[in-house]
Amino acid sequence: MTTKLGARLASFWRTVRTVTGDDAYERYLEHWREHHADAGLPLSRKAFYRAEQQRRWNGFRRCC
Repeated sequence: MTTKLGARLASFWRTVRTVTGDDAYERYLEHWREHHADAGLPLSRKAFYRAEQQRRWNGFRRCC
């Protein structure tokens, strides 16, 4: 029973991390390994988050 509870909690935690974007860097590394491994080194965690912030918030934004 403890194993089932632990598995459920782990699954729940993975879901929360995915929904909130907390696992974005890990997903980026998986993608990079599968599709771009021959193109040099991946971005560092710090560079990845900086690029994501720029992608999300740069450019024209308006509420209406």
